[in-house]
Amino acid sequence: MERLGSAWDGNALLAIVGLPDIIVQEASKSLVKLSIVMPARNEEGCIITTLERFTAVLSANLPDYEIVVVDDGSTDATADRLRAFSGLHPEVVPVTNTGRHGFGMAIRFGLAQATGDAVAIVMADGSDSPEDLLKYYVKLQEGYDCVFGSRFIPGGCVVDYPKHKLLLNRMANAFIKLLFGLKFNDITNAFKCYRREVIAGMQPLIAPHFNLTVEMPLKALVRGYSYAVVPITWTNRAAGVSKLKIKEMGSRYLFIVLYLWMEKHLARGDYHRTVAAPNEKGTKINA
Repeated sequence: MERLGSAWDGNALLAIVGLPDIIVQEASKSLVKLSIVMPARNEEGCIITTLERFTAVLSANLPDYEIVVVDDGSTDATADRLRAFSGLHPEVVPVTNTGRHGFGMAIRFGLAQATGDAVAIVMADGSDSPEDLLKYYVKLQEGYDCVFGSRFIPGGCVVDYPKHKLLLNRMANAFIKLLFGLKFNDITNAFKCYRREVIAGMQPLIAPHFNLTVEMPLKALVRGYSYAVVPITWTNRAAGVSKLKIKEMGSRYLFIVLYLWMEKHLARGDYHRTVAAPNEKGTKINA
């Protein structure tokens, strides 16, 4: 890809990612630097491939970004490979979670290190697409507070998704949609993007495990932040082993969902912040 000029060319990026030809708002909500928080635990088989993909695409298309990779207690060569790669790529910032381990704890640690105007959560296993992250960036430039991807709207897809996990995923998301009255159908996927003020507004984050992937978007929605939805592609990992243990996580996901349902219905708006989306629309789906 040809690198965009020093002045961020929003319409050129729109053409690259295939979104409609619209004028990107250069308003007060425009952002410059994007941070990616990438938790990694024993990902020696795929971490470098993932970083190579993201640095190639982002360096060619964004004015400023960083990838904060959080080593969450790896016992393999993940840390060594990160150090070697970051020596050649200063935009990659390896950090070590020295506290309690867990997917959610690693993300929370990474959020505290991120310096960008917005933060995207990206998996280290290569399941997320850097081209989809460009779509997120474009939607943020329109003024939205958050951008969520869906694998289950027209234009989205999954590749090699284990059938039993897919069934459980669809059941869990249907339950959350019904409980919260949502149209969005992919809450449980971690790959989402938030402005810095949204991250601040959803504090304190409490989920220490994979249930953080539900806590963050639901808090953003319950507390009134605007969001856009774009179709994304998810591809199953080519190396390593998934760290998600469904039997251990079911009750933890339910706890977070019910906790935020109670906030929505019982907190009387104590934590709510209403932010008008562009053109006074609360959501927008590019299908």
